[in-house]
Amino acid sequence: MIIVGRMTSKHYPKNINSLIGYRTTRSMKNMDTWKFAHEYCGKLWWKIGWIMIILSALIYIPLYQSDNNVIGIAGVVLITIQCIILIVSIYPTEKALEEHFNDDGTRK
Repeated sequence: MIIVGRMTSKHYPKNINSLIGYRTTRSMKNMDTWKFAHEYCGKLWWKIGWIMIILSALIYIPLYQSDNNVIGIAGVVLITIQCIILIVSIYPTEKALEEHFNDDGTRK
């Protein structure tokens, strides 16, 4: 999330497309919404990524000498949590788009 977040906020796809990038109906209205969504979501993922890497380290360091099953279960739990957070991060991005743009994609 740290790497993709940084790349997304700085080097988003230059053309609106349906294959690569933050693709929602609201973000694909025009180039202004497209750029805003990528910058906002990228910065959010970058921040969340640092939080998750610290939390992951705090969980894994005490498990260093643990059984492989315990480490595996902890890994599955962490990956599940991270995937949920990744999906949930769509909500604040869409909320920010809604606050800054009208339904037709023009700035408020």
